Amino acid sequence: MSRGETIPLSVLLRRELASEKIEKPEISHGEASQSKKGEDFLFVKTGCERVLGDGVTSFSAFALFDGHNGSMAAIYTKENLLNNVLSAIPPELNRDEWLSALPRALVAGFVKTDKDFQGEARTSGTTVTIAIIEGWVVTVASVGDSRCILESAEGGIYYLSADHRLECNEEERERITSSGGEVGRLNTGGGTQIGPLRCWPGGLCLSRSIGDMDVGEFIVPVPYVKQVKLSSAGGRIIIASDGVWDSVSAEAAFECARGMQPDAAATQIVKEAVQPKGIRDDTTCIVIDVHLPEKPPPPHPKKTAKGVFKAMFRKKSSESSSYIDKEYCEPDFVEELFEEGSALLSDRLDTRYPICNMFKLFMCAVCQVEIKPGEGISVHAGSADSKKSRPWDGPFLCSSCQEKREAMEGTRPSGNGRYSSGSDE
Repeated sequence: MSRGETIPLSVLLRRELASEKIEKPEISHGEASQSKKGEDFLFVKTGCERVLGDGVTSFSAFALFDGHNGSMAAIYTKENLLNNVLSAIPPELNRDEWLSALPRALVAGFVKTDKDFQGEARTSGTTVTIAIIEGWVVTVASVGDSRCILESAEGGIYYLSADHRLECNEEERERITSSGGEVGRLNTGGGTQIGPLRCWPGGLCLSRSIGDMDVGEFIVPVPYVKQVKLSSAGGRIIIASDGVWDSVSAEAAFECARGMQPDAAATQIVKEAVQPKGIRDDTTCIVIDVHLPEKPPPPHPKKTAKGVFKAMFRKKSSESSSYIDKEYCEPDFVEELFEEGSALLSDRLDTRYPICNMFKLFMCAVCQVEIKPGEGISVHAGSADSKKSRPWDGPFLCSSCQEKREAMEGTRPSGNGRYSSGSDE
């Protein structure tokens, strides 16, 4: 599939319903870490059940939080993010609508978590990478430089997260400077500049995070979100902190652990990252295998061929089933459903779906507090794009979330703190 081309989720789900050969996948995972500062935290929750408008479904969530300047933001986000995301999804949706609402809910959940954390600490921050797997659909949201990558069964590698390091993201550098921030290297005097590009004030190397109240609102918690659908041949997902990616490429991470079960694979990837120079940062990895339900395959010897990975996820043909496998086997490719990285809430909280299905009309789209009729502020109010300036349309924000949105987008001074609700700092 060509880049940027998307397929309506409803089409894919109807395709599943029409085929009795599609089974829900089995998900297995493993994790490993070596700690230097004790600021990496993991969240793993499998088999979460949810009652939908068309029955009961289950999903699994995996997340990595790489804290900096302390661990408070990482711990707080670990404890609150998923609940904030789920609370932003209206009840009574069917599975199609739930999955379609998930990218928008992830944006709202990230912003709410950051907003709520503003009273907890001044200097702590965290990267966040979370993957929610429902059936064969994988939805990933991320801020910071922890990465989530996927290798499909045919061997193709897909990046499911964005890198929000200022050093390598020109678009984010331009966004920060246009919002009132400054980007530059550490100045040691005499015109000498060293180290990576940082945002000033604060000196943060990242353009997006949760927390970091001392840096300014232009370091935003609005995540990059990507949603894909795997074929029933499955795939392997790696979520890891920068302690891994600073030493190991995506290809090397998959290759060094090929044929291993997820727990052994995670351990091997961390070992591969730490070995060359010793542990220099918290180094954490989650490995997730998504495959058809079947008995665990016997251990494969380590090989370099991509076919080994493919064999981990596809049922092996026998003489009695070879005809069936050939007739019903799906092609091994990943279908992109959604991709968006804008930092503007007017872009990210908008929707193509009917307002009656997707919005709680009298609830703030971010913090979910009740808004009296006439008091809500449209997320489109003040939009720079006149075509999108529809102040009479929802979704709506409460006054404090509107203040946060204006500060993040550089349309009002952010003051000394990350967020102000009108109280004394």
